[in-house]
Amino acid sequence: MKEFWIVQGMYLLRLLLAAFCGIFIGYERDNRMKMAGIRTHSIVALAAALMMVVSKYGFSDVLARNVNLDPSRVGASVITAVSFLGAGVIFTRKQNVKGLTTAAGLWATVGIGLAVGAGMYVAGIVTTVLVILLQLLSHKNVPFAKSASVEEIVIRIGQEQDLTRFLDRVFQTKKIEIVSVHVTRESEGCLRVKLAVSFPKEYRLEDLFRLMQEEPEIESIDI
Repeated sequence: MKEFWIVQGMYLLRLLLAAFCGIFIGYERDNRMKMAGIRTHSIVALAAALMMVVSKYGFSDVLARNVNLDPSRVGASVITAVSFLGAGVIFTRKQNVKGLTTAAGLWATVGIGLAVGAGMYVAGIVTTVLVILLQLLSHKNVPFAKSASVEEIVIRIGQEQDLTRFLDRVFQTKKIEIVSVHVTRESEGCLRVKLAVSFPKEYRLEDLFRLMQEEPEIESIDI
């Protein structure tokens, strides 16, 4: 019985370690306001580790002299199956492709989960650190990398405005990238537009506010 709990504890340790690796990667994505964050990455890593544990140890009761199993087949299937998650976070808007880094991070998270599930703890942890460092290269606190600040703003404009043209004119012409948009109609006859925008590192928040004030169509601004 003691040996049973030791083995089960080893399995649980691998699952927990894989989940924590996913949490750390997802935390960075959450801070960048990406669609796949802590929950997605932690679940992906946990599930990948579980699949590897099951593949490697779950069929020991059916092993016999002439019975051979290939644990790598489940791992290969997991890598293939995660492609639908990666496809779900990649979007094309005009000539810009968004979500490639997040999709690559999910793919790497699966590999980390498989490695930890197989007992390759050092490889999984080191890969987690490297993935986070590579993703941080786009942050403004890294002096040798191009970076952009992401801020959330709320503006109110009249309902008669063509929202698509308005956003293109106000933001795209000023090299401000729109990360996400949420629009609600208010009873006062105006549109409440909640935006996550990414602007060049030479911009400050005060500069963004000043640019918004120059637009007569904007009735109010919250930053």
